[in-house]
Amino acid sequence: MKHKNAKLIGNTLMIFGIVVMLAGGGYAIIAEMSPFNLPQLFAHGAVMSIFIGALLWLAGACVSGREGVAERYWWIKHFNKHNKSMGSH
Repeated sequence: MKHKNAKLIGNTLMIFGIVVMLAGGGYAIIAEMSPFNLPQLFAHGAVMSIFIGALLWLAGACVSGREGVAERYWWIKHFNKHNKSMGSH
């Protein structure tokens, strides 16, 4: 698969994953509100869709090559330096 196509498919999966997570979370919240009287069975499925959306997001990140952690994060840079200088316990 070409890099451009892989990036497009990965970004599409990431977008679809975030949409599924937001829709599932929104439905779970709305189903708990009493005036709407939505079926509770679908509310449990909506909570599961949050995890499915997260898996889609991670699959998209893996396909598009974004699964690596960036070195610009302060915690990662400094935490790794402290571990190297302190040695193992």
